[in-house]
Amino acid sequence: MSNRAVLEVIALDEQDAVAAQTGGADRLELVTDMAADGLTPPTATFTAIRRAVDIPLRVMLRLADGFAAGDVDALAGRAAELRAAGADEFVLGFLTPDGEPDLVAVERLIAVLDGARWTFHRAIDRAADRDGLRKRLADLPGLDTYLTAGSAAGVDTGLPVLEAEAARAGEPGYEPRILVGGGLRLDHLPRLRAAGLDAFHIGGAARPQGWTAPVSADAVRTWRTAVDAP
Repeated sequence: MSNRAVLEVIALDEQDAVAAQTGGADRLELVTDMAADGLTPPTATFTAIRRAVDIPLRVMLRLADGFAAGDVDALAGRAAELRAAGADEFVLGFLTPDGEPDLVAVERLIAVLDGARWTFHRAIDRAADRDGLRKRLADLPGLDTYLTAGSAAGVDTGLPVLEAEAARAGEPGYEPRILVGGGLRLDHLPRLRAAGLDAFHIGGAARPQGWTAPVSADAVRTWRTAVDAP
């Protein structure tokens, strides 16, 4: 039986995407403006990357820093444009000011996505009630992944939460796959794999020279080997 885990890499442009695929990434998260923790990229960037690589692409739907939806009409317009250009996987997630899931914004967007698969991103790590959020989103179409560090502070702090949630896989609200990301390091992997977690997300770790440098295929290759280790 294969022990291969999912490795998702953040890509900002075509060069990043090619390097990530060369290094062994299974999937890309497409964003722009990492100074704001990743916003929706231009449609032209998506189309260029889609031509350059043949692995799955998840496109961020987020127009401003933070976890408020902001201008939902504008966001829905961008989603429709990307969908028309061929995007078929997405990343999104919004909270109300009191830390509850913003179901109005999320449901508006997934109606535009029309059945596309999507990840609820690290907004879950800022939620007032993680379990409650999962249960309120449980029946939304297309939701197959949670990107989470287990804590707003990162994986170092969130490891016990990730282990506990992994143990609940298959329960109502816990069917989507856990994609671990947010301060993830190589030394976290043995404990995470031992807990049954098998999907990992890296951004800065794929860029040893920093966010101003492109993705390194060698760095991704190192992670590919590590996440597949027994």
